Parts: sequence; C-alpha cells; structure tokens
Amino acid sequence: MNARSNPPELWPELPLDAWKDTYSTLHMWTQIVGKIRLALSPRINHWWEVPLYVSSLGLTTSPIPYGGEIFEIQFDFIHHKLLIRTSEGAERVIALAPRSVADFYQEFMQCLDSLDIHVKIWKMPCEVPNPIPFDRDTEHASYDPEYANRFWRILVCVDEIFKEFRSRFIGKSSPVHFFWGSFDLAVTRFSGRRAPAREGADSITREAYSHEVISAGFWPGSGDIQSPAFYAYAAPEPAGFAEAHVGPTKTFYHPQMHEFFLMYDDVRRASSPKTALLEFLQSTYDAGASLGNWNREELERPAA
Repeated sequence: MNARSNPPELWPELPLDAWKDTYSTLHMWTQIVGKIRLALSPRINHWWEVPLYVSSLGLTTSPIPYGGEIFEIQFDFIHHKLLIRTSEGAERVIALAPRSVADFYQEFMQCLDSLDIHVKIWKMPCEVPNPIPFDRDTEHASYDPEYANRFWRILVCVDEIFKEFRSRFIGKSSPVHFFWGSFDLAVTRFSGRRAPAREGADSITREAYSHEVISAGFWPGSGDIQSPAFYAYAAPEPAGFAEAHVGPTKTFYHPQMHEFFLMYDDVRRASSPKTALLEFLQSTYDAGASLGNWNREELERPAA
C-alpha cells in the first residue's frame, strides 16, 4: 500500500458544536438503513442483528439476506455516497449531501424498490427526543463531508483498539459494532450469568440486559456530555463501582448516567492514545468484574 503524501490526522478534532447538525441528520440516515437490516435479518440475542460495522469506506450493514440472495448497504464517507449492492451484481448509488431526511428516505426506498427489494420499516426514529417520522422530517437536512469523514476516521482508530481489547476475553463477547439507535460504537463482555429482571423495562432493554454485562463504547456526545467521549458501565452495577480506582487520571464517573467517561480530547492528546484508551477499557472492566464477582480465571485469556 502506497503512503499518501498528506495522510489524514489519525485522531482528528470533533467538536460537537461544529457538526451537531450533520450529526443529527446522519443519525437519522443511519437509522433508516439500520432498520432495513433489522427488518430482514434473523433475530440474534441482545439485538446483535441490528448494528452497523466499521468498513474501509465508512459504515456497512454487512450482507442482508433477501429472496435467496444477499445485498449490502454501505455509507461511503470518503466519496460521500450511499452504496446498495446485490449479489446479482446490481448497484444503486445515492449522493451524501445536504438534503432532508424525508428526501433521503424517499430516494433510498425507491432505490430498493428498483432492485426488487420490497420491505417496510417503522418510520419513527428510536432513542431520540421529539422524534419525527422519516418521511416527514424536513428539519434535519445538513451534511458536512469533512466532519462525516472525521467521525468515520475516529471510528476506524477506535474499532481497531476495541477489537484488540475484545481479543483478551474468551467468555461471551459482542462484536465491535455501531448501534444506530444510540449512535455509538460499542463492545460488551458477559459474565455468563443471567441478570435480575428490570422491572418496568421495555422489550428492547429487557433483551439487551438479560445477562450481566460490562460494556464500553465511543459516542459523539449530547445532553450532559457535550463533547465526544468514551464510556464504560456495568449492568447490573456492583456495589462500589462508582468509587473504583480507574484510569487514566482524567476519567470520571457520572452519577446520573451511572457510567465512567473519558473525554475523546483527553485520549487524542495523550502521548499514546491507544495506551490511554486501553487503560480506560481494562481498568473499568477490572473494577466491574472484580466487584461483580465474575469468574475471571475462566473468562480471560492468560497473559502471554
């Protein structure tokens, strides 16, 4: 592979204020695409049939079964296109540019129909305040290619490190995957034990947290966290988790969200972002697994 004369910054800046409108629009676009995968894929525990995955171009559904064939939908954040490709060799391309969610939804569904892929989805967005049905959303209509590309390049870096962290665990673990509902890249480890039932929880939450987990991820931020950040939590949370000693030193616990956070800017400015992120992932897991009495000897790969 030839090195480019001006390679992009590996850990670029991603200030929330600079791209929040693009973020909001892209969030809806990924939900539309993700709901196609949800509608057509066999159900897997903890909703693992739902997420997207980091690819060499952007984010992909991975192959989706349909009528004895497969097709794949991919966001290309280098050339700023949405690609729909089938195993029969057909292809449709949609430009990623400033346009409303309603306009994107209409063209996207028309492209699927033209490929003889006929599927209905629930048109109401998930996990967002004040949702607007996709086919009526003219409010979100921004797309800044620079920031879409920056976001993806961060995901590329994080995906590699999350996968290295995941490889240290030999118990049940999720893939490293991108949840379009919450718009975060996540990886989850399981103790192997059932979790206590969550009284009053909806069906999505009940399935997601049916077993004991320690989860970590990367998120662009919103609400109380107004910058991109890494998070980690244990569910159910064991006693003493909030007071556990974890690293790096700028890691903090949010008592309302019941999660540890390490801000992305603190990672990218570290002398070794990879070392800083792995310390966060490992130390928060160590705290949750030890306090939660996980059978660590059986679940963890011995150190080489």
